[in-house]
Amino acid sequence: MKRRGGTPTSDIEISVDRNGADAIVHVKGRIDVDSSPDLRDRLQAILSSDPLPHAVTVSVASVTSIEASGIATLIEALKVARHRKIRFYLQGHGSVFQLLESAGLLALFDTNPRGKEAS
Repeated sequence: MKRRGGTPTSDIEISVDRNGADAIVHVKGRIDVDSSPDLRDRLQAILSSDPLPHAVTVSVASVTSIEASGIATLIEALKVARHRKIRFYLQGHGSVFQLLESAGLLALFDTNPRGKEAS
């Protein structure tokens, strides 16, 4: 399921793949103040679905940039997932991972679901 951001200036594509009780969220584009509400809504819907997923993986490999609002969205989703005992993974590479790592935030997230290489 693909969805473009809901605001005219939003430049994000979000697609969700379901694999049994797990969900993989692929994010493409910029996560900024205009697009982070779309990502937040999508993650909240997944994290409150019935039945609850066992694990949610957010792939940021195709994210070109992320602003503070996007980082806050990911951390908020992580907190909700932990509260509901859902594993929450972050996958990717490049500038977004480097930014999160240099800010000391990457360590908050699981980054290697079931021993698979991050894509």
